Amino acid sequence: MIESVAQPWMWAVFIGFVLLMLAVDVFALGGSRSHKVSVKEAAAWSLVWVSLALLFDLGLWVYLSETVGREIATAKAMEFLAGYVIEKSLSVDNVFVFLLIFGHFAVPPQYQRKVLLYGVLGAIVMRIIMILAGSWVVTQFSWVLYLFGIFLLVTGMRMLVAAEEEPDLEANPVLRMAKKLLPFTKDFHEEKFSIRENGKRIFTPLFLVLILIEISDVIFAVDSIPAIFAVTTDPFIVFTSNIFAIMGLRALYFLLADMADRFHLLKFGLAFVLMFVGIKMLIVKWMHVPTSVSLMVIAVLLGSSIIASLFVSRKKDS
Repeated sequence: MIESVAQPWMWAVFIGFVLLMLAVDVFALGGSRSHKVSVKEAAAWSLVWVSLALLFDLGLWVYLSETVGREIATAKAMEFLAGYVIEKSLSVDNVFVFLLIFGHFAVPPQYQRKVLLYGVLGAIVMRIIMILAGSWVVTQFSWVLYLFGIFLLVTGMRMLVAAEEEPDLEANPVLRMAKKLLPFTKDFHEEKFSIRENGKRIFTPLFLVLILIEISDVIFAVDSIPAIFAVTTDPFIVFTSNIFAIMGLRALYFLLADMADRFHLLKFGLAFVLMFVGIKMLIVKWMHVPTSVSLMVIAVLLGSSIIASLFVSRKKDS
């Protein structure tokens, strides 16, 4: 039996909130018209999403304090915050990959918005499936947490080694198969994924971009879901912290799109975060690392990599 502090109504309310905010987000970031999202727009919405996540955490703490006691409430609120910080940090790596994909296909900025929307929707569905599956597996086989730890440790090491390398997108087997099986146009047709030409359905390069975005969602879900189980196994905490991080992903992309090169050392920080989380899961039988300590370590790792990135970028500019 999966243990959770959440009642059924809490799941229903949160899912309703997500659907409502998705609708608001789509309308606020352009509705049906294609346009380039400005940095000011993206910054405002990034602030909105972070604020909503913190307000949710506060509301969760207040509710649990009144129902199950302050000690449990504080523990769950800290778990949510740690999970959110981990998932938000790892989502930055998504941004770097999105930039690589859009740059490779030379996607005009005004056409990126729709692809990212579908990417967010795909990521939400993928996370729901993997969180439910992961929670069940962890409940049935507690030793699987050690496998998650080994996986994260190895993933972090690989990320550390390949931080400066750019993947060969054209070598992606799914992409190559799509090009063989489906007809494609050479040019973009606004935000359309396909058009009709001489009575036949032909796909645009934007559809190839969407395929790669969805593939990256799967890959990042495989990395991030095990990472949050190092903090909590409560499916409600895992789900809500993941969703809040993903919902702000589109705004985060547009916020960092023009300055990602200034944070090129952040990948090293993310690699160390994954390695730290992996080690934490492997030593849990002998040493329990408090959630507050985990937050501090993650903040130091990310903060150091950001400061180092800005220092190196400024030195190059000068």
